[in-house]
Amino acid sequence: MLSLQNHVWVDVTLHNTTLPPLAIKNPECLGLLHQLDRSKDVWIQHYCILKDGCLYFYATLRSTPAQGGLYLQGYIVSEQSLGSKRSVIELKPPSEEFKTFYLCAENVNENKRWITALKASINKWLPLHQAIQDFMNRPLEETRM
Repeated sequence: MLSLQNHVWVDVTLHNTTLPPLAIKNPECLGLLHQLDRSKDVWIQHYCILKDGCLYFYATLRSTPAQGGLYLQGYIVSEQSLGSKRSVIELKPPSEEFKTFYLCAENVNENKRWITALKASINKWLPLHQAIQDFMNRPLEETRM
């Protein structure tokens, strides 16, 4: 069951995908990231913006709308090595039905900057989501006035 707050968040997030990258207010992280396309085994460059637990992908800094957005709730962020790359960002989903994403910035320090920002962005939303779940799962007596 979705709360009203979740609906508002989804609406804002969908609205953000229609904006050019520089119009998204107070992004938590932004810059170039390469995403692994596993079907072709190539890395595709995107201009990315991280905001409120969502990672937006753009073709370039000037592109509108976003090519897509990734809701990061429940994802585990870590640094891994993959093939010839020593340092890549792994976004592991909360369940097997979703795919794991591999991203790579221009260098190891940039990867670390993104990893820190991604973890912080996800953690900001986790307690809210958990609080809603806990509230919904309480026995009826506790919720009655």
